[in-house]
Amino acid sequence: MAAGLAQVDRTLLKTPALTSDDHHVSGELLTWERPRFEFGGDDPYLFFIAYGEFTAEPVRTSAEERIPGLPEGVEVRRISREDSNTLPFTDGAMAKMLGQNDEELLEGARSAPESLVLRGPVRAAKAASLNYLRDTIALLAWWFDHGAQAVLDVQRLKLYDPGAWRSELVDPWPPRWTNHVVILASEERDDARWLHTRGLRKFGRPDLSLHEVSSERLPIAMTMFKQLIVWQAEGGLIQEGQWIQMAGLPGQLICYPAGSVEDPVFNNVHVEIQWPGTYSY
Repeated sequence: MAAGLAQVDRTLLKTPALTSDDHHVSGELLTWERPRFEFGGDDPYLFFIAYGEFTAEPVRTSAEERIPGLPEGVEVRRISREDSNTLPFTDGAMAKMLGQNDEELLEGARSAPESLVLRGPVRAAKAASLNYLRDTIALLAWWFDHGAQAVLDVQRLKLYDPGAWRSELVDPWPPRWTNHVVILASEERDDARWLHTRGLRKFGRPDLSLHEVSSERLPIAMTMFKQLIVWQAEGGLIQEGQWIQMAGLPGQLICYPAGSVEDPVFNNVHVEIQWPGTYSY
């Protein structure tokens, strides 16, 4: 990746146009490619929770049913009402936020008799493709077929029902990487927003942050974020001191590493993108 990105480039995967029914060729799952992959960054980290009453063992591999196994390093833990009166993230600040989007789905998760917590790191050596994410998405879809009522992507802050899981994450081809990440616009002052993301940790890449985005610049800044999400999902790295230039944004914006995985805003390290004239060397 060059020292600068003059208009962040999105190149679609060089894959023939396929329908969602063609995700398998000769019984094999198609590879989720990372055409820009460079070793670097952190190990990808996955964190999903399924709520329901499960009618099959939570993890098994079946070539006949095309159920993939768990990525190496990722584990599943079952939590039932016998273990805890409250299932994970069904109360508190997270639940309040989730309820604003779908109170009925949240109530279903709250009343579920058990949950399956899938979480853990994926070794970086396995991250040259996104097959680890493909397999996890497929496994969770299988859970929906065997008792799950809802699945929470903890990193993306979204609760899914079976239809949304399939339409947003399983069916699209090529996969839509921006569906795996959320862009939040937090109010900073009048006519200014703080743009920041969550979810890029599942790709082993930092999240993004840009302060003081005016309403006039918000659409082009959102476009820049979407292109940087795809760049990183496809395996690209944003280097320290990287500059970005896009039509509609002033001068060269500069990228610096920041934060830690303990930061509750991101639960990840992030890239702080700074406006011209606001950074120092």
